Amino acid sequence: LVRGCDAVINLVGVLHDGRGRASFQEAHVGLAQKVVDACRHARVRRLLHMSALNADPRGPSAYLRSKGEAEHIVRESGLDFTIFRPSVIFGPEDRFLNLFAKLEAVLPVILLGSPDARFQPVYVNDVARAYAESLPDPGSVGASYDLVGPKVYTLRDLVRYVGEVTGHRRPVIGLGTGLSRLQALAMELLPGKLLTRDNVDSMTVDSVSAAPFPFAIVPTGLEAVAPTWLA
Repeated sequence: LVRGCDAVINLVGVLHDGRGRASFQEAHVGLAQKVVDACRHARVRRLLHMSALNADPRGPSAYLRSKGEAEHIVRESGLDFTIFRPSVIFGPEDRFLNLFAKLEAVLPVILLGSPDARFQPVYVNDVARAYAESLPDPGSVGASYDLVGPKVYTLRDLVRYVGEVTGHRRPVIGLGTGLSRLQALAMELLPGKLLTRDNVDSMTVDSVSAAPFPFAIVPTGLEAVAPTWLA
């Protein structure tokens, strides 16, 4: 599959733990090992790997722990790797801002779990540029880069902003820790799993970073581009 390639880019990730290949262990950890093995077998030296901000084998959620385990596999691979650790990524077809827009279009009030969780959303085009810039840059080999936007928001801030842009302003009632987990438990039983208890666990650590955006890229502000598709 990778024979003859100059580089391999692993972007695979899942937000909710599923079964088989959709599980955190298989999609994040198992696949990372398979990609490393394939690169070694085909003698492909260059590997770009998508991780996540706060990835840590000792993290508070299974998602972050599996992402941390994958990072360890890549770091120990002996390949010319570069790791990217984004906060939540937004763009025209994302499942983040667009999800809020859909909910606010149909619900009279938003009961919001983990309302004070903090994010530093990063624009998908900026993430793609970082990958493209890193490929020919020898200085990026062995490096890890946090990818974040220029501004920090709480989850409540983001929901309110989407409501303003779409013209569907709704009252936002923030839920405490216990009710947030109860809401997530209920949503786990619904098709699509909009929210899980593991997501709530992930949000107990702020998805923010003080690191500058790499390769002299000026990160795009959410307000500068999101209205073009949300509105």
